[in-house]
Amino acid sequence: MVIEARNVVKHFGTRVAVAGIDLAVPPGICFGLLGPNGAGKTTTLRMVYGVTRPTAGSVRVFGIDVAVNPRAVRSRLGVTLQQNVLIEALSPVENLRVFGRYHRIPHDLLEERVEELLDFLELRSHAHVPVKQLSGGFQRRLAIALSLVNDPELLILDEPTTGLDPAVRLAVWARVRALRAAGKTILLTTHYMDEAQRLCDRVAIVAAGKVLAEGAPEELIAIHLAREALECECDENEVPALLDGLPVAHVLRTADRLTIYADDVASVAETIRLRDGGERRVMVLRPANLEDVFLALTGSTLEESQT
Repeated sequence: MVIEARNVVKHFGTRVAVAGIDLAVPPGICFGLLGPNGAGKTTTLRMVYGVTRPTAGSVRVFGIDVAVNPRAVRSRLGVTLQQNVLIEALSPVENLRVFGRYHRIPHDLLEERVEELLDFLELRSHAHVPVKQLSGGFQRRLAIALSLVNDPELLILDEPTTGLDPAVRLAVWARVRALRAAGKTILLTTHYMDEAQRLCDRVAIVAAGKVLAEGAPEELIAIHLAREALECECDENEVPALLDGLPVAHVLRTADRLTIYADDVASVAETIRLRDGGERRVMVLRPANLEDVFLALTGSTLEESQT
């Protein structure tokens, strides 16, 4: 395994940030830590790359105990933090050269890497513009480029697309997919469930410092719910009669909205229409997703968990 975390606990005073997490990340995949802000995702990452020491448990990266030899681990990974760490007075090219010298990359090899990363992250059009004049999207691309300058075996991305517009998010997703295809191991944190479902081979859903579920996205949906979902407005007193005898796998209710999970929600919707005597109830049919799994496991939506 590239990453092995065993019963990892982290306390900050009386506050428990991580409450006994186990992780096993094999090489060459994109592994996602999913959950709301405050779930313990970033603290877990900080223990993986050796900035924070666990209160209890162990973290091994490349087979190395990070608490014992963090320098040996850091030389083989790249990290993109939630907040960009850039030298704003310098251009992207100059930032890349400075960060490359931190890693003691020989001059000729560094120049090759700079050219490759300018193209890979689509930064060439702004290669010589001071960072302080770049948009948030270009700054985020540069932050990811800096984490790649040492050609890391493991890339850690902490909420890489937070605050980006949809077009830039798609561009970042494309780069992450390309890195995975090139054999990099990626550890990604996000509170965007759609992002995790599109990018990650495996995910761990985290809340209150604990892993609630782990597996491939489609596997988690199949285990905890069903393939499809049907949303409709429904008063609480209608529910028993509405669902009587229907082949549903799971039902969730939030406010005045009912979500029904089944492998064939079209037939469920047709039965409900017949019972209603027509089209009086608006219904939405869609595939089940990781947001639904999170709701089923925690009893709250991701947005509610962040308030």
